[in-house]
Amino acid sequence: MAAAKRTTTIIDREYRVGEVDPRIYGSFLEHLGRAVYGGIYEPGHPTADDEGFRRDTTELVRELGVPFIRYPGGNFVSGYNWEDGVGPADRRPRRLDLAWRTVEPNWVGVNEFARWAKRAGAEVNMSVNLGTRGPEEARNLVEYCNHPAGSAWSDLRIAHGQREPHRIRTWCLGNEMDGPWQISHKTAEEYGRVATEAAKVMKWVDPTIELVACGSSNSHMATFPDWEAVVLDHVYEHVEYLSLHSYYGNTDNDTGNFLAKSLDMDAFIRTVIATCDFLRAKKRSKKTLYLSFDEWNVWFHSHDADRRIEPWSVAPPLLEDVYTLEDALLVGCLLITLLRHADRVKIACIAQLVNVIAPIMTENGGPAWKQTIFYPFMHASAFGRGVVLDPVVRSPKYDSKEFTDVPFVEAVAVHDEKARTLSLFAVNRDPEAGMELDCDLRGFERVRILEHIVLDHADPKASNTKSAQNVKPRSAGGGKADGGRVTVTLPRLSWNVIRLEAV
Repeated sequence: MAAAKRTTTIIDREYRVGEVDPRIYGSFLEHLGRAVYGGIYEPGHPTADDEGFRRDTTELVRELGVPFIRYPGGNFVSGYNWEDGVGPADRRPRRLDLAWRTVEPNWVGVNEFARWAKRAGAEVNMSVNLGTRGPEEARNLVEYCNHPAGSAWSDLRIAHGQREPHRIRTWCLGNEMDGPWQISHKTAEEYGRVATEAAKVMKWVDPTIELVACGSSNSHMATFPDWEAVVLDHVYEHVEYLSLHSYYGNTDNDTGNFLAKSLDMDAFIRTVIATCDFLRAKKRSKKTLYLSFDEWNVWFHSHDADRRIEPWSVAPPLLEDVYTLEDALLVGCLLITLLRHADRVKIACIAQLVNVIAPIMTENGGPAWKQTIFYPFMHASAFGRGVVLDPVVRSPKYDSKEFTDVPFVEAVAVHDEKARTLSLFAVNRDPEAGMELDCDLRGFERVRILEHIVLDHADPKASNTKSAQNVKPRSAGGGKADGGRVTVTLPRLSWNVIRLEAV
């Protein structure tokens, strides 16, 4: 093995990016594949609770530390009638879902999902259908979910057995409406108008809610970022967040280029921030718009298998990517990127949560288990609470097919002032050698290494199965703290969490 290289970083408690909103560790569940049916919900499963939800999956969701879940879509929501999923389950209709060419039985709807999310320790981020439907159905759903009683829709919720309102705080105004694949795709002008009118009536029903408007489906859309500018020209003063979506793959089997793709996410975020701030200036507004990166992940493994799925079945195995170590490393880099923009990115949702491009996998009637990407997300959610500090990192760099000046080490630090801890998250992209990380922790009087957690494997293509956790975290030793300096070694191709007592 090659000798370790050296990276230096300066971390100062005054180099503050912003407070971490816990919703940055959100996730997403769509009525797609086995995400809901067979994922979180499976009556008859040995662990099923009284409503049919799998307790084994619920416990893994709680362990993952997901405080916020976007629901019910996704492409699915643009053709969804929310009324189909409420009331007596035996009277609910079976519908053709045109988004994914499956049959939706409506066994799980608004009330069941909201109750499950509460058990899983998460709040619901509800999406409304602005594809085939509009402001009327959106405001009715807010009334059904959030109004206490004494109106037609709130009294219907009570009649359905849900006396207490769900009090859903955050709502998405449709999904990927710029995409030609979307049911009732709209131009930016069309979407900007309908989103504005929906936002107005939704907030008239419940002024306490926060709203997310659709940004571009990804940064490679021909309309990006003009879509953002046109939509925000309509809706800027009516919403709190603008959405971003991005998925990354390694179809060329080029690890170096693949692990550099967090640079694409960073550029995407910076461009959307600039566009939001341009609209703020144009409107002479005092309001700062924040970002909701409510779909992000690695997604490419399952494309061939998905093409072979016969249409019009219930809960077929769609988008079931099996993740590798290198996928987990990119997920770690993407988490670091989101945290480095914590001043503006307040919501983020790894897509999705169970079975469908997910950190958690299940077998129908069988076990649930952790994919490789489970671990960096769990670590970030557990230890990445507090104030993000922006480290000055001087790392050796490399060039790849799509990117230049890629640092071998990607890093960010989160300071929990109350607990007096500092968590440093770092990925070593170097495929050949370990990296000595020399941290100058100026501004802290005393530091002590609490633990150094490493996720690595000799084979970057290693993955986990229901019977073998081949890729899992381990404790690393050998670090040194001396006054205000800490030195640790980051193994080749590794995700690292260095937890420090910092006073």
